[in-house]
Amino acid sequence: MNAALRTAVTIVAVAIAYFATAQVGLVLALVEGQVTPLWLPTGIAVAALLVSGRRIWPGITLGAFATNITLGAPVASALLITTGNTAAPLLAWYLLTRFGFRPALDRLKDALLLVFAGALGAMLVSALIGTAALRIGGVVGWSDVPAVMSVWWTGDAMGVLVFTPLLLTLPRHWRAPPARMAEAAVLLAATAVIASWVTTSGSRLLFLVFPMLIWAALRFQHAIAAPCAVILSVAAVTSAAAGSFATGDLPTTMIVLQAFNGSVALTGLILSAITSERDEARRTVEHACEQLADTVARYREEGVRERLGRLVPPA
Repeated sequence: MNAALRTAVTIVAVAIAYFATAQVGLVLALVEGQVTPLWLPTGIAVAALLVSGRRIWPGITLGAFATNITLGAPVASALLITTGNTAAPLLAWYLLTRFGFRPALDRLKDALLLVFAGALGAMLVSALIGTAALRIGGVVGWSDVPAVMSVWWTGDAMGVLVFTPLLLTLPRHWRAPPARMAEAAVLLAATAVIASWVTTSGSRLLFLVFPMLIWAALRFQHAIAAPCAVILSVAAVTSAAAGSFATGDLPTTMIVLQAFNGSVALTGLILSAITSERDEARRTVEHACEQLADTVARYREEGVRERLGRLVPPA
C-alpha cells in the first residue's frame, strides 16, 4: 500500500471513528442534547494526529461535520462548530510536538504536557467556537452560555485526558506470564464492578475507586491504568446522564462529575508516567552497574596477565 492510499484509508478510518464515538457521546449529553461532559471523538482526534501526523486532519473535519449535520444544525452553524472541532486537536498536536511530547507517556513531562497543553489549553478553542455557533444559531440563550461553554470545554478536555492515553499506550503485543495476565483481568473486572456501584449508590463512596487505579498504575502503568480510567469516567458520566450521580442542579452535577473525572484521569496519567520514569531510571542504573562490573573485571584480568608476564621469563 503506497503512502497516498494509506493516508486516505487513515482519513476515512478517523472520520468513521469520530462519528461513531460521537453518537455514544451524544447519548450522554447534559446540555441541549449536544454538549456532553465526556467527548470521546476529541481524544481520538488528538491521538490520530500524534500517531499519523497532521495530514489526517480531513478525517476529523469529515467526522465532525457529519455529526453536526445529523443533529439538524444549520449548515453555517455546523461548519463553524466543525472548524472548532478541527482546530482544537490541531492546536493540541502542534503544542505537544512543539514541546517534545513523546506518545509513550513515559515521562512526567509528557503527562503534564497532555494535561495543560493538549487538554486544558487547546480545547478552549473548540469550546469558544462551538458555544458561539450555538448562540448565533439561537440554540442557547445568553444565560446558558457559561454553562454550555464550561461543559463543552471540560467535555473535550476530559476526552483528551481519558481517551488519548488509552489509544497512545494500548499494548500492541503484550506478553506477560499467565499470573500477571490474570491479575490484570481481575483488576479491570473489579474496577468495573466498583465503578458501577459507587457512581449510582447513594452512599457517595467515590473514593473507593482510587486504590484500583493506583494499583493499575503502579503494577501495569498506562497499559491497564488507561482502560481503568476509561471505565471509571464512562460509568460516572452514564450515571450523571441518568440523574443518579449527584444531587442538585446541573452546575452542581457538573462540578462533582468533572472533579471526579479529572481526579481519575490525572491520578492514572501522572502516577503511570512517574512509575515508568522510575523504572527507566532503575534500568539505566542497572545497565551502568553491569558495564562498570565488566570494566572492572576486564582491568582485573589484564592486571593478572601483566603480573604473570613479569613472573614468567621469556623463553
